[in-house]
Amino acid sequence: MDILAEVLDRVRLGGTLFFHFELGHPWSLALPARPYALFHYLSRGSATLAFDEGREFRMAEGDFVVVTRGEPHVIYSDRGTEPLPILDLDRPPARLVVVRHGDAHPLATMICGNFTVSRPSRGSVLELLPPVLLLKPTMDGDWREAILRRLVSESAVERPGQRVALSRMTEVLFVEVLRSWIQSLRPGEGGWLGAMADPHIGPALQAIHEQPTRSWTLDELGRRVGLGRSAFSARFTKLVGQPMHRYLIARRLAEAAFLLESSDEGIARIASRVGYATAAAFSKLFHRHYGLSPGRYRAVGRSNDGGQPVDIREEEAAD
Repeated sequence: MDILAEVLDRVRLGGTLFFHFELGHPWSLALPARPYALFHYLSRGSATLAFDEGREFRMAEGDFVVVTRGEPHVIYSDRGTEPLPILDLDRPPARLVVVRHGDAHPLATMICGNFTVSRPSRGSVLELLPPVLLLKPTMDGDWREAILRRLVSESAVERPGQRVALSRMTEVLFVEVLRSWIQSLRPGEGGWLGAMADPHIGPALQAIHEQPTRSWTLDELGRRVGLGRSAFSARFTKLVGQPMHRYLIARRLAEAAFLLESSDEGIARIASRVGYATAAAFSKLFHRHYGLSPGRYRAVGRSNDGGQPVDIREEEAAD
């Protein structure tokens, strides 16, 4: 089983391009907070990405950066230049907008867009990424520029099926970005995404994902991967970032969330399918994990079939 493919197949990935910037020094752009990940590809020139609390990242030609939590940020060539506010990120998708800013002769060009991961939002792969993901050009990095060139070409002229085409190509871009980040991880980084490569914990994760309803024990999984109970428990917690039993519960509840969204099965039936003897025990755990009862979660998910990302914490507050 390809665990990453299984997880990505259970969420609704999407995204699009917003702007193609042609920038002449000095220039500065201010982007607001958004409920999705924003990405910037600096195809020419250099820049600084800065956040309100003082974090800064230097960007060079070919760099690709993802602001995974959608925090407000500024990108500039000159710190003293008044930023140009970029406010219409949520305009209806149409053709790619070209924005020229700064002096008449562009010294930098940049493409900006977004990634969205709709339900289930809890446990999303975006939550495992650092707040800022900066990818440098690599020897095999031509795929990134090729996808972006195709995205720009598709965005240039309005055509039938354009929204779907842009969303699908952005999905491919997201998967490739995720692969590049996983390859760069050191042991202990990246939660379960990084732990997949471990010779002991990787097979344990595989077993859990293949049989999430099984009552796995530390002894059983440890023997399966060639480690004693204590050594396996410590290694799992260190690499995955949570104890095995907590991960198993989260995996079961993620499966339940998918079934609530994608089927009309009753809650008691779903509880049984994911390994719980009673609907009451399942509902209690589900509410604790997602902040919503299973029935409310299903209703919210179906009211959001348009594909817009929903912050489940807002729904919890309103519930």
